[in-house]
Formats: sequence, C-alpha cells, structure tokens
Amino acid sequence: MRIAQIAPLFEAVPPKLYGGTERVVYSLTEELVALGHDVTLFASGDSTTSAKLDAPWPRALRLDPDIRDWVATYALLIEYVRERAHLFDVLHFHIDYWPNSVFTRQSTPFLTTLHGRLDLPEFAAVYRSFPSVPLVSISDSQRRPLPDLNWAATVHHGIPADLLRPVPAEPGYFAFLGRISPEKGIERAIRIAHAAGVRLKVAAKVDNADRAYFEREVKPLLADANVEFIGEINDAQKPAFLSGAKALLFPIDWPEPFGLVMIEAMACGCPVIAFRRGSVPEVMDDGVTGFVVEDVAGAVAAVGRLHTIDRANVRRVFERRWTARRMAEDYVAVYQRLIHAGRTQRHAAQLRAVGD
Repeated sequence: MRIAQIAPLFEAVPPKLYGGTERVVYSLTEELVALGHDVTLFASGDSTTSAKLDAPWPRALRLDPDIRDWVATYALLIEYVRERAHLFDVLHFHIDYWPNSVFTRQSTPFLTTLHGRLDLPEFAAVYRSFPSVPLVSISDSQRRPLPDLNWAATVHHGIPADLLRPVPAEPGYFAFLGRISPEKGIERAIRIAHAAGVRLKVAAKVDNADRAYFEREVKPLLADANVEFIGEINDAQKPAFLSGAKALLFPIDWPEPFGLVMIEAMACGCPVIAFRRGSVPEVMDDGVTGFVVEDVAGAVAAVGRLHTIDRANVRRVFERRWTARRMAEDYVAVYQRLIHAGRTQRHAAQLRAVGD
C-alpha cells in the first residue's frame, strides 16, 4: 500500500523532546514501514524516518526564528501534498481541519486523525461543514462534544514495544511527566505527594504560553524540599525516571483526548494514579495498571493500595494493548476500508455513466 503521512510542521518528527502528535506520527510511520508498506512522510526537513521524507518546509517552525506567519507554511503544505496526491493509495493527515476543503475535491482517499480537544465552539462549525470527511478519534471520549461527525474509527495511540522498558530500580518517589499547565494538574500532583509524604520529581516542559502561570503559581511550590523540578527529559531518560517511581501522577482537569504519558509509564512497569477525566477510563485498567480516582483525596487513598499492583503485569498489559504495532495494524484496517469504499463509489459512478 502506498501511504502518505502528513505531520504538523511545528515540531520535527520525532520531536526532540516534548511533542505528542509528532511522536505518534513517527511511531506509526516506522511501524507501517516495518509492515512492508511504501510510506512517505510529509514533515519538516529536520525530521528523521525510515520512510521517504518529503519536506515542504526545511525545519520545524518552533525552531525557525524567521517564521512570523505559520499559516502561510500550512497553505504551502496543503498545495504541496495536493500536487502529489495521485501517487498514493491513501493520505493520512494529522493537521486538524486544514485538508478538508481541498482534499474533498480530489479522488485519492484521505482521512484525518484528530489529536486534540473538540469541545470548542468553532470546531463544531468547521468540522460540520465537511460531513463526508472520514475522521479518526484517539479515544471514544474525544468524540463526546461532536458525536455526529463522520467517525471512521477510534484508534488508540501506541508506542514502539522496545522504546521504553523497565530497568532495575527501587521505586522511591512519585513522577510527574509531560507539560506544565493548569489543566495537567501539577499543583494537584504536589498536593498529593505532600499529603502522602512521598517525594515528587517533575520532568516537564514549560511552554511560553504557560510561562506566566509557571512563575506565578508553580515555581513557589517547587521550593518545597520534597519536590524536585528536572525539566524536559528525552526518551533515553524516561526508563530510569519511570522505573524509579512508585507511580506516575496524572491528576488532569480537562477532557484529555488520550494521555500518552500513561502508556509510557506502563511500558516501564510504572503504575499510574489518574483522575477520571477524558480518556483516562479507556486507557487505564483500574486496579491493574494503577488507579482511576475522582480527586486529590482519592489519589492519596490510592497510594496505600499501590503495593497491590504487579509492575511486571503492568508491562504485560502494555505489550497487549499499547504498542505501535497494534496501532499500525488498526490504521491499516481503516485504510483498506476507505480504499475499498472509494473503488466501490468509482465503479458505481462508471455504471451510472454507462447507463446515461
């Protein structure tokens, strides 16, 4: 199968540090290549892949100081892919609503995986304007604000089976991993760790958009001797960080569409204590890979049950449910359905033309 993967241009694929969507696109692309497919990745020129890299822009926008209007680069990306669409059996976009207007007017089957939240009013208007576009959700809960869209499937994320593995360690602290922002719950994580009397290590990125929040609300809390702020870490650092943690704290307060850090923790055999928000109940096996709780008090209570979690079994659950190979196979099934539907529609159109 000739497959095009169209990634965002803001980060390289894979991202150097934080970058959930680009990380998923990379894992999916590599697994599709491993499955024997002919894959082209449209991404920034500083990306790395075993597929064919076709770069409409030389480097990630976040790292390009000359970019003042990123919208112009996306207009270029759309036209760049359109000119090459006929070379593929299917086009797989990861750039939200950008392809809809152009690619509904050409014949190559395409789909879009939506990676973010959908509970904003402007999203309802733009997505409902293109009711025939096949969309893939990354969790069933992600669909709730817009259940009436043309959902082709839910495909949960996965990561490479050997990317992160448990390493020998004596768990001695709680971990917070990902990004500092109000909805991610760093303040609640600090409260949970303090109430449980357990040290908290924070390995997280601070975006410019959240810098003021970090300085005003979070930084004073980091003065607590029981909290250690590490900053961003890469994949090579995650196995030791997560294997040494009693649990990953994931006290979110927003409709998280997936939550990649949960399965990263599972890959290292680390239990997760997560708030019941968004996709958490879909991703977590409550009482098996950790605990799904309602609030800070519930999280503190769950700490006392961590000894019941078999860390080796957490890894086994990851291998069964959350690998990139499973994700790629799920997407291949979606591609095949779309290609078959396209052929059926073209055949029907040809028959109508003959009849006329």
